[in-house]
Amino acid sequence: MSATNQMLMGAIAVASLIVGLFFFRFWRHTRDRFFLYFALSFWIEACNRIALGLLVGAGEDGALFYTFRLLAYGLILLAIWQKNRRQR
Repeated sequence: MSATNQMLMGAIAVASLIVGLFFFRFWRHTRDRFFLYFALSFWIEACNRIALGLLVGAGEDGALFYTFRLLAYGLILLAIWQKNRRQR
């Protein structure tokens, strides 16, 4: 991986961490699980990007990296589904 790619991977990881903190702050004020799920999703994505940048020879097409992305995007879908389901 080139130095430019590693730098961009680090920038994406930092941005994901900051966005996760943003959503976590909203969760602390509202206690709405929607924001907690989004924060966790962005933190998982940040860890995924950090691992991708640190592991030598790792590519984005690895099954482990897709599994973490599936988990992160699944949390976002779960948050949206729970927010929009009918209250009984």
